[in-house]
Amino acid sequence: MQTENKQARIWEFMTVKEMREALQETKTVILPVGVIEQHGYHLPLNTDVYNACELGRLASERTGCLVAPPITYSFSGGTLPGTINISPQLVSLLIMEACQALASHGLENIIILLGHGGTENTKATQDAADMFLRKNPHLRHVKLALVPFFELSETFMKAFADKDFHAGYVETSLMLVWHPELVRDEMPTDTPDLMEMFRRDQDAYQVIEKPIDSKFICLRITQNPKIQVGVMGDPSKSSVELGRKIIGECVDGLVGLIREMEAQR
Repeated sequence: MQTENKQARIWEFMTVKEMREALQETKTVILPVGVIEQHGYHLPLNTDVYNACELGRLASERTGCLVAPPITYSFSGGTLPGTINISPQLVSLLIMEACQALASHGLENIIILLGHGGTENTKATQDAADMFLRKNPHLRHVKLALVPFFELSETFMKAFADKDFHAGYVETSLMLVWHPELVRDEMPTDTPDLMEMFRRDQDAYQVIEKPIDSKFICLRITQNPKIQVGVMGDPSKSSVELGRKIIGECVDGLVGLIREMEAQR
């Protein structure tokens, strides 16, 4: 991972004067999107927020782009203590409004950086991006990118193939780099049968009920009450070295995207 030793432009810490100067030098902004959700007994609830914000900061140091204040409330689907769920429809509206506000500053390259995946939340952010572009034809000069950060890393995607989905060795490795003091030593998981279920399907935490066998009846979806920890992977395999490797791949990929967007006028 290359570094250029620029000072990161973190939006909420800047002044009006500093913002005015920055907007003369860059037309690119990263919008980090995370969630406050269950990450086992060993990781903090804001792990996904850290991932998006810290990667944005490192990309800003190399490119001079802005990093907008993160969207921390979104939809998890989990319900263990500490998890905060916001309706996906509201997430879509919030991201649309944020993109509108960013574009109003004259920013032309907006990167929505997803620190949190999840089926429902990913769809909500995609809907937001689609509607923002469709409802603002006058902003044809604005380029919008939707980037799940893990797709920037070949190593991370290999871990997915290895069925390490959530709060496992990859996310633990990242937090060992960002904030090792927040990673607890004990790393319990749920029961072996639940862990095997998660390996087959990362959405298997859901219990889906249909009270009447009719195509018109809506499904009721809840979290499996047997889940007590909320880990979908093996955090014991984590390491600082792995975390640094994934971070390097993600930042390189993010910087490459920024350069590509900025080159296209």
